[in-house]
Amino acid sequence: MKLSVEISKYPLHQDYIPFIKGFIDRVNSYEGLKVITNTLSTQIFGDYDLVMSVLNTEIKRSYEEFGKAIFVCKFLHGDLSPSDD
Repeated sequence: MKLSVEISKYPLHQDYIPFIKGFIDRVNSYEGLKVITNTLSTQIFGDYDLVMSVLNTEIKRSYEEFGKAIFVCKFLHGDLSPSDD
């Protein structure tokens, strides 16, 4: 089963850019995911189990390394990634 996720991270820290960039860089390092980032959010597309496993790992890591942050996520069944055409 495929999954599409739109996620925005809001670190509760004055110097928030490195916290967001680190999360995006780590998510991009996983094989098997398609990741699209824009100024408002990051969209992640892939196999349901893989996407959820990556989010579980990286959200937990964000809390452990950087403390408080807000994650706003939207989940939709299927792969809604734009075609590469």
